Amino acid sequence: MAFEGLTEKLAAAFKKIRSKGKLSEADVKEAMREVRLALLEADVNYKVAKDFTNNLTEKAIGERVMESLTPAQMVIKIVNEELTSLMGGEHERINRASKPPTVIMMCGLQGAGKTTHCAKLAKLLKSQGHRPLLVAGDIYRPAAIKQLQVVGEQAGVPVFEMGTTAPEKTAVAAVKHAKDYGNDFVIIDTAGRLHIDEELMDELKRVKGNVHPNEILLVVDSMTGQDAVNVASAFNEALGIDGVILTKLDGDTRGGAALSVRAVTGKPIKFCGTGEKLDDLEEFHPARMASRILGMGDVLSLIEKAEQQLDEKKAMEMADKLKKNKFDMNDLLYQLQEIKKMGSLKQVLSMLPGIGKQLKDAEIDDNIMMRPEAIIYSMTKKERENPDIINPSRKRRIAAGSGTSVEEVNKVLKQWEQMRKMFKQVGPKKGKKGRRGFGGMRIPPGFGI
Repeated sequence: MAFEGLTEKLAAAFKKIRSKGKLSEADVKEAMREVRLALLEADVNYKVAKDFTNNLTEKAIGERVMESLTPAQMVIKIVNEELTSLMGGEHERINRASKPPTVIMMCGLQGAGKTTHCAKLAKLLKSQGHRPLLVAGDIYRPAAIKQLQVVGEQAGVPVFEMGTTAPEKTAVAAVKHAKDYGNDFVIIDTAGRLHIDEELMDELKRVKGNVHPNEILLVVDSMTGQDAVNVASAFNEALGIDGVILTKLDGDTRGGAALSVRAVTGKPIKFCGTGEKLDDLEEFHPARMASRILGMGDVLSLIEKAEQQLDEKKAMEMADKLKKNKFDMNDLLYQLQEIKKMGSLKQVLSMLPGIGKQLKDAEIDDNIMMRPEAIIYSMTKKERENPDIINPSRKRRIAAGSGTSVEEVNKVLKQWEQMRKMFKQVGPKKGKKGRRGFGGMRIPPGFGI
């Protein structure tokens, strides 16, 4: 996961100052020196790292910190605030057209993942209730149009193409098509190159001049570190971009690009790609990313990720069953499948506060939930609905059918039993003076749950 190395080094620097009751100016300067080294090793732009730590040092040796009862915590709070500011402060949304459609022009070098991220963005917009249209503007790369059609179909979004017609003409026709057919977003996939050249920029300028996009998003590969920042600077100078999509933030990247892009170009990171699936695109929130870097987790993003995958009808059915104190193996199977939809298990767990550090060297197999699933699938309908009837002979049959052991079957049954008890404790219980629910709290008569 991105920033692992930076998170580890920052944690080591802060551990030293946490062990001291009072901080001297020398303590702060030594910690900031280690912070600067950590940033440079993470491939953060040198000037950005220097200005960042100088600003931090000035604030950290102020009276507010030195006189605090918890100076180490105050320093970490300042670091969190400054990291957030470095990456842009507030989350910046897409510039919308006053009258639909909103035209988004995607650009970037070849191999950065531009075509795939066109589809990812389209799918994200569709999930928010919009009607996006993808436009095939790359007429040079072999099978580029076909690739966009394939990922467009996977995302459930229509693709507009005119073969090898000049990209600017295709873009103009696509915008007209969107107006006629009620598409409120037009996402134009433009051609890339292995490197920036005048021919590429001239073509992009023609597209821009013909359709006047509301948003120009540059797709850059975060794995390339400072090269990503250099590419962003070059595109911004030549084209005038509005924002950046950072790809491959789930990989073994040092994270320098995310921390440098805004400071060097003045343009915000608006989205980040966190995996290979079309669902793996997140809005970039500087405050949340700063929290992740400092090992504080990112619960808000985790909740949003869960909400995106949530089947509302199924959730209502589950709530109804929990009210009746019913929780069977079918429900446990559903919970396992919902967790799988949210992506890499390590990535999901890393968003929980305090968990990230413990996971650093842990090998978490994303297939870990396949065995419990196989066990539940090996049960009969009656056994799933009433696991209490599963006796030793049934356990042996289930283990044989799922290719597991009786011990593993017992673990799944224990997990179900623990979840059932938990839901029983928080569920409504009738009593003489009302009902008990949610951890034994009294609920007055007349209040429904």
